[in-house]
Amino acid sequence: MTKMDRMTSAAALPLNTILAGDCVEAMASLPDACVDLIFADPPYNLQLRGDLRRPDNSRVDAVDDDWDRFASFETYDTFTRTWLREARRVLKPDGAIWVIGSYHNIYRVGAALQDEGYWLLNDVIWRKSNPMPNFRGKRLTNAHETLIWASRSEGAKYTFNYEALKALNEGIQMRSDWVLPICSGGERLKNADGVKAHPTQKPVSLLHRVLVGCSKPGDVVLDPFFGTGTTGAVAKMLGRDWIGIERDAGYREVAEARIAGVRKFDKAALEVSRPKRAEPRVPFGQLVERGMLRPGETLVSSTGKSAKVRADGTLVGLDVKGSIHQVGAALEGAPSCNGWTYWHFVKDGQTVPIDVLRQQIRSEMAEHG
Repeated sequence: MTKMDRMTSAAALPLNTILAGDCVEAMASLPDACVDLIFADPPYNLQLRGDLRRPDNSRVDAVDDDWDRFASFETYDTFTRTWLREARRVLKPDGAIWVIGSYHNIYRVGAALQDEGYWLLNDVIWRKSNPMPNFRGKRLTNAHETLIWASRSEGAKYTFNYEALKALNEGIQMRSDWVLPICSGGERLKNADGVKAHPTQKPVSLLHRVLVGCSKPGDVVLDPFFGTGTTGAVAKMLGRDWIGIERDAGYREVAEARIAGVRKFDKAALEVSRPKRAEPRVPFGQLVERGMLRPGETLVSSTGKSAKVRADGTLVGLDVKGSIHQVGAALEGAPSCNGWTYWHFVKDGQTVPIDVLRQQIRSEMAEHG
């Protein structure tokens, strides 16, 4: 497909659809710069040799599928660079990618990401609270996997909902080590024979954290190794559009049934905590223009200071004139002042912060934006 063909097909982006086939070929059918975020769970190339058995000689249901078999490290590296190159093409300039892996492949993936022009932002350790034990007792229990978060290029203005992740972590800055359980119990999908549908199904909690932290409602999330559709299910719940790519018909069937049963959260539930600087700017003068405060009206502070509103949106208090911030700082003898929380107006005998009026305007802007 030529660049012009891709641009023409941009309007027909296959949103909320699982594309059947090879991930590279499927991505090649997508237009340039069409997705906001990629979550990729590629084959780990576990290099298993023979059956894995427990101490009682029972066989462990490990990853032995054909899709995880590569003839050599060189073959795996070629595969990795090929899909990463195509993934970078479909990412928007300010897009980002998350790739998950184990010690078998993540270091090779990390080098390929850098070689292909991505800019590494963090590596995250997913520490499993309930890991599978090491049955042979010859190595440490593999209790974690590694995720790499990278922007499309250095300087990209990628989405990072810092306040939302902080809120998820009880008000403490989110760290790069995440303690979450592996997929088990009722969350583990089973096929018609009662056998787990996919050997490496990722938990909803992991994708929830990634999508809440690094995307916005309405964003397009691509998963080129869709499996049984955890990315699509979480994206749908969180109001994101998604595109999945999966070559295995059995996995596609499970994923489609799973996602069909998912309900999107309502609009209010999709709102997340945002930093103040991300909210739309509302000049104090707009409150005056709209008659929410009138020229000559007196504003008061909790410390007993007062000032009058002027027609141009400035204040005058004693011999001080200026913005709500300048006048507040001068009256308090402070280097700075947040006038929105410092000044109050009187309503029904109660003093109310003028910030309440600013938030009212912001709500109106959101409704009509």
